Amino acid sequence: MRLVGAQWGVVVPVKRLEIAKSRLSSYGDTHRQALALAFAADVVLAASLVADVLVVTDDAIAAQVLGSLGARVVPDNPDAGLNPALDHGVDLLREDAPDLAVAALSADLPSLLAPDLAAVLGRVPLDGRGFVADLAGTGTTLLAAGPGVGLAPSYGPESRARHLASGAVELVAPESVRRDVDTPDDLEHAVAIGVGPHTLAALKEIW
Repeated sequence: MRLVGAQWGVVVPVKRLEIAKSRLSSYGDTHRQALALAFAADVVLAASLVADVLVVTDDAIAAQVLGSLGARVVPDNPDAGLNPALDHGVDLLREDAPDLAVAALSADLPSLLAPDLAAVLGRVPLDGRGFVADLAGTGTTLLAAGPGVGLAPSYGPESRARHLASGAVELVAPESVRRDVDTPDDLEHAVAIGVGPHTLAALKEIW
């Protein structure tokens, strides 16, 4: 599959596995970390249709696994939180391709499908910004900016409202792009939608 129109780069921020997905701790620490990594791997797999997938992480295991899937992996040099990490990633993506359209994509979307991602990116105004709200309706799973447009991320609690207030257009998106996973209930819903191969393999060790 190829995207029509703008060339895209995607930034995927990945937390250190030792602290990732704390609300999945009921599965045990080993399985929690395995799930967090599997979610990110399926996101990278789905995003591989774009010109450049850049993972920002300080986790050595995640860096090795996601790099083996074709992502470009860089450390979180700012180490100042999610928004600075995303700005750092965008700067790196545009160093050699200043006109690249860019998107920040959550690392916990195990149901993400490449055709769904392509459809959403195709709805982003090329002279502006667009975002996808999570299923809870308060957060953001994807934030994108057209060629030459600043991403201006404002993640954190109630990020949907901030991105909307900043002028970003809320994009229509299927559940696969909106189903971020923080809790066991979220995971069960993701499985009902359908999950990628890495998440499926991790779940076989749990369920």
